[in-house]
Amino acid sequence: MTQDSSRLRLGVLGMVVLSLFCALLARLWYLQVLASPTFKVEAQHNSVAVVYTEAPRGRILDRNGKVLADNRVVLALVGNREEITEKPEVLDRLSWLLNVPVPVLQARIGDERYSLFKPVPVALDVPKDKLIYVREHQWEFPGIEGVQLTERWYPNGSIAAHVLGTVGEINDQELGPRKSLGYKAGDTIGKSGIELTYETELRGDPEIAKLEVDSLGRVQRSLGNQPAVQGDDIRLSIDLDIQRLAEESLAQGLELARNSTDFLTGKKFLASGGSVVVTDPRDGSVLAMASNPTYDPNEFTNGISVRRFQELNDPAGHYPLNNRAIQGLYAPGSTFKLATSVAAMRHGLISARDTYNDLGSYTVVGERSQTFSNARGARNGFVDVAKALTVSSDVFYYWLGERFWDNRGRLGPSAVQDVARSLGMGDYTNIDLPFESNGRIDEPASRERLHKENPTAFPYPEWYTGYNLNMAVGQGDTQITPLQLANSYATFVNGGTVFAPQLGDAVLDRSGQVLREIEAKVIRRTELPASILQPLMAGFQGVVSDPTGTGFGAFAGFPLAQFPVAGKTGTAEVTGKFDTSLFTAYAPANAPRYVITVVMEEAGLGASAAAPVARRVLEGIAAKEGISVAPSAVNRVDGRD
Repeated sequence: MTQDSSRLRLGVLGMVVLSLFCALLARLWYLQVLASPTFKVEAQHNSVAVVYTEAPRGRILDRNGKVLADNRVVLALVGNREEITEKPEVLDRLSWLLNVPVPVLQARIGDERYSLFKPVPVALDVPKDKLIYVREHQWEFPGIEGVQLTERWYPNGSIAAHVLGTVGEINDQELGPRKSLGYKAGDTIGKSGIELTYETELRGDPEIAKLEVDSLGRVQRSLGNQPAVQGDDIRLSIDLDIQRLAEESLAQGLELARNSTDFLTGKKFLASGGSVVVTDPRDGSVLAMASNPTYDPNEFTNGISVRRFQELNDPAGHYPLNNRAIQGLYAPGSTFKLATSVAAMRHGLISARDTYNDLGSYTVVGERSQTFSNARGARNGFVDVAKALTVSSDVFYYWLGERFWDNRGRLGPSAVQDVARSLGMGDYTNIDLPFESNGRIDEPASRERLHKENPTAFPYPEWYTGYNLNMAVGQGDTQITPLQLANSYATFVNGGTVFAPQLGDAVLDRSGQVLREIEAKVIRRTELPASILQPLMAGFQGVVSDPTGTGFGAFAGFPLAQFPVAGKTGTAEVTGKFDTSLFTAYAPANAPRYVITVVMEEAGLGASAAAPVARRVLEGIAAKEGISVAPSAVNRVDGRD
């Protein structure tokens, strides 16, 4: 190898080394000068952890400001994940102290709902003596701290449970559309009732804390925080006193029915559940809504156990989570005669003076001759529409049912059904509660549709005259909710305005100032002239005040002179079950401010079971109005409907 070639190789190697150094210097210059701002921001971002802590929810109040849903402070033990993981013996000591299995405590520590940068709740509602023990023996419980936390609380227990609803952890389906609103996994959200309907108002703004952390995720220091803002309060139209009275009276009535015997079968009534609805017909506001069986929404606050949730959904318990007032579907029985009466007078089939001789039964003559009878075969003689309502003459309405069918060429096949819908039956009421049922009104078109959808359950698509007779007295396949029934009578007594029943009254700030009034909503108006209203109102008032009225016995001794009541009993036959007991009333009869509907499943006659429950609630309302009357116990009475 020559000296020149060696120099050449060294020169090339030097150039390569110099080029590498130049490239390295250029890269360092780029990183430290040109890209410095970008990487500085990224470095800061990577070192900052943002921790969200939910704000307390707004309260739910009754119309008088009494608290229905609130937040309470609970004693809790919280744990630092990192410290506890390094010292597993801490959980053994906690298990002994709290009498909670170690695997349960481990599951709570590992719960991914909670941030990595704040302590995890290990035990809630810890007895004060045990929390003090942990504090006094802190060296035995490193990483465990006793604190005070805020949780949802329903101070009245099960009262108004179906109205208020429940809260729980947000699930994936709920989180998806709410991420843009700031919701995060593990957040609490309204699951049902008012808690769900007014979730936006009740949910506050979370506390946002910024923490500086090192590469291992250990907190170095706080970079400041934005304090939480509690949610707004919701004031309801509910009157807690009337609500409590409605629930107590319904429970008494069902218990009494379960201890009573059906005169037809000699067996005790099942009386599996029921509901009471009280509304103001002047604006649709709901004063009380009771459903039985019921539950305690406090059970859901920190997550309900699988076992308990299964119990609440066990058919043997008759589904206490269901709000029967808006989800229960029932044949209305004789309470439906309101719609038949209005339709007959509106279409000119009868006037207030027209009568029919009720001999206790009515026979349809034709290809399928059939005889229909009054309850217990009662013979009422000549009755006009007012008297027919008072004594609940089925025969009078069977007569009307056949006349409607005979005149279907002129009036159409669903003249009565159309009036029922116009009053508010068989369709959503648009109440501000979720999961409402819509129901249906039995008619030729629906019967044919139901047959096509389920020929086993509805084997006959044809519509016969007898079906029209059944429909006219609220039997057949008509199904409505108790709230729809109350709303239809409210429409009648207010002169024809169909309101959407409303629970929300106003949104309030923390100082009690009104942020937004929740206005009454008018769905539609239906024509109800005085020529129709007056005779029907006379008939309804006779139900409780006339000795021949079906509700007279239930209201014996009630101060009708000071607080007049009008109403309608109903008894709906259900195949394979005891009768459904119904009663709808309004008061004061001369200027209605209250409409009350009571529906009791498998409890017998409306006059015997439902009417006494309504009477007790109305006693309480009368007392609130300043009329001297002490609420009595619910007493079952003999009745005909």
